[in-house]
Amino acid sequence: MSVTRRALLNTLFAIGLSCVSGLTFAQQGEPIKAVTDATFPPLEFMENNKFSGFDIELVEAIGKQLNRPVQWTNVDFKGLIPNLTSQRADIAVSGIYITPERAQVVNFTKPYLTGGLVVVVKEDNDAIKTHDDLKGKSVSVQVGTKSVAWLHSNMPEVHLVEVEKNQQMFNLVSIGRVDAAVTGKPAAFQYARTKGGVRILADQLTSEEYGIAVRKDLPQLRDDIDGAIETLKTNGVYQSLMDKWFPAH
Repeated sequence: MSVTRRALLNTLFAIGLSCVSGLTFAQQGEPIKAVTDATFPPLEFMENNKFSGFDIELVEAIGKQLNRPVQWTNVDFKGLIPNLTSQRADIAVSGIYITPERAQVVNFTKPYLTGGLVVVVKEDNDAIKTHDDLKGKSVSVQVGTKSVAWLHSNMPEVHLVEVEKNQQMFNLVSIGRVDAAVTGKPAAFQYARTKGGVRILADQLTSEEYGIAVRKDLPQLRDDIDGAIETLKTNGVYQSLMDKWFPAH
């Protein structure tokens, strides 16, 4: 075989590989860049240096439906929305309540889960029986969450102790540094079930809906995610995730 012919065949082979590679990438689709604060079990948390939880598995299932891989980045809760508005990420999923204020700067998917704010106290704390008993008490909350805004608006006489991480908030209750914590229902029940030593007041403060936050300039992605969630509800994947991560209390 002549050198010229061999060179031509090598060139064609290289072009063929390039086309196959390009086809594979096109079939797989662009990665979805997702941010989360993985400190909120059972929705999102780190386990063996890997992202885990209901939200994580739901978004991974959505990615498979859309034929797009998911790239996860762990950030503080207060940085989730700024990561979208600055276009460093495409979506944020981290037990985020759908609120009018947030909806001004991001798009939300249709609600994928319901919850609400609850009060957590030490198991042997008999002084706090309802949320009205929080008046004048110290309450730990995670900075940037609706817990902060709700208590400011509805119970201004409460002394707020704001912390960066969900675990810190619970720890302050467990060691008696604060009288109570206010947080989302899923995380509260998960902590009570797995750690013990605390109880959750029966009177829920609010009823909320969780949504996946999407960049304002990506309306098609929001619609695609909504469609994928509907498919997951139809084919039983969504219910299997609910059964796995939210067993009966």
